[in-house]
Amino acid sequence: MKVLQRYFAEEILRSVFFVLLAFLSLFSFLDLTGEMKTVGRGGYQLHHAFTYVLLHVPARIYELMPQAALIGTIWALAQLASRSEFTIMRVSGLSTVRAAWMLAKIGLIFVFVTFLFGEVVSPVANNAAKRLKLAAQGASLSNEFRSGLWAKDQIKANGLTGETIGTRFLNVQEVRPDGELVGVRMFEFDNDYRLQSMIMATRGKLGTDHTWKLSDVAVTRFPENALIPGSTSPDLSAAVTSTRYEASELVTGITSNILTVLFADPEDMSASNLRAYSQHLTENKQNAERYQIAFWKKLIYPFASLVMMALALPFAYMHARAGGVSLKIFIGIMIGVSFDLLNGLFSHIGLLNTWPPFATAILPSLLFLLLAIGALWRIERH
Repeated sequence: MKVLQRYFAEEILRSVFFVLLAFLSLFSFLDLTGEMKTVGRGGYQLHHAFTYVLLHVPARIYELMPQAALIGTIWALAQLASRSEFTIMRVSGLSTVRAAWMLAKIGLIFVFVTFLFGEVVSPVANNAAKRLKLAAQGASLSNEFRSGLWAKDQIKANGLTGETIGTRFLNVQEVRPDGELVGVRMFEFDNDYRLQSMIMATRGKLGTDHTWKLSDVAVTRFPENALIPGSTSPDLSAAVTSTRYEASELVTGITSNILTVLFADPEDMSASNLRAYSQHLTENKQNAERYQIAFWKKLIYPFASLVMMALALPFAYMHARAGGVSLKIFIGIMIGVSFDLLNGLFSHIGLLNTWPPFATAILPSLLFLLLAIGALWRIERH
């Protein structure tokens, strides 16, 4: 069986690589066509567009690997069936369970490659592509709010540890591609949401140790106990103090990774960044469901290659009269498209109906796995 396993692996790996290469060529051409409309804006030239598309190839590999595994496996098995090789293997004692196990061992290679590109290569390449485009166009990262980017953070008694003593709202007008912050404003409140201080800085720089380095800083403080005599209202005119600093440092739970997340599509982020940002949102009592669903999808999606290969196995048992290789490939493409559509649909339905994030992420793969098991069971019966 070792010889048969090696033969299966060679045939399937060759077919999947060929299908993946064809898909990448097609989608890269479409991506490059889409970039043509932005060529000429600022300093964004044709070579920038080529580099931008090239940097998006790892993300395409991550997205297309399950579909390539499905179609490539169908192609390889259909070729074996058309040459009667698979029939000889069955006569020689190859059971459906053993064939499925052989495919599963080959599929683990695709699971590893998909996870590697989705978790390590793709997020880094996507971030580099975005910064390349912004730098070439002379633009900065933007947000849908005209007032800039807004984020919420907790104020701890001892920097990042200790008891929560307040809440901080941060506003940044621009985040430049090199990580420089322009137009920083912060509003700090106590646990009863009474304004304690307001910090304004012309520029800032994100550090790697939860520290923001601010320059040209103005700090305005509002003491709690300054009241107008005979009244419960604060005497703001008497209590407000203002101090200016050339430079200042601020310890905050919002790191450069979290700030980048605010501009990124959750589908393009790594599982580690999704988990960190979900925890940040939960700690700040904000809705993190969208990012939790994306986190579980990121972990489950690589295993979709195994499900797709299980769906491909029944095609090896189809008699030639049931359709040629081209028909089987067409059916495989339709199954792959259906999986993509269902995967996206369940994400939106789960978000709208507040389904558990894990269930929302795993249901599409589970449904297609049950479909594969049903098809194999039907084959065993007949």
